[in-house]
Amino acid sequence: MATIEDFQKLDIRVGKILEVEDIPEARNPMYKLKVDFGELGIKQCVAGIKPWYEKEELLNRKAVFVINFEPKKIANVTSECMVLTAEKDDKVFILLPEKDIEVGAKIR
Repeated sequence: MATIEDFQKLDIRVGKILEVEDIPEARNPMYKLKVDFGELGIKQCVAGIKPWYEKEELLNRKAVFVINFEPKKIANVTSECMVLTAEKDDKVFILLPEKDIEVGAKIR
């Protein structure tokens, strides 16, 4: 079981997707996202969501991200954060803020 302290270690924030690019070198279909977190800056995210989302659907969309994982190289691209998703019936859905909220807002 995870503790509340485990959850509190995660820095979960609202970010706005500024750019979406294909990663042709990836074994699985993936996008490279540039995400704005306001005062926290812009971070790069590698996301395996390409089979479920077109680039145009993602551009300028706000979503929920974990931003304090250790950076990881995926298909020669450094991923600095992770977009949160839910899965149902082999489909993936990005978690979105219910209302319009500023980028960088902390999820509690």
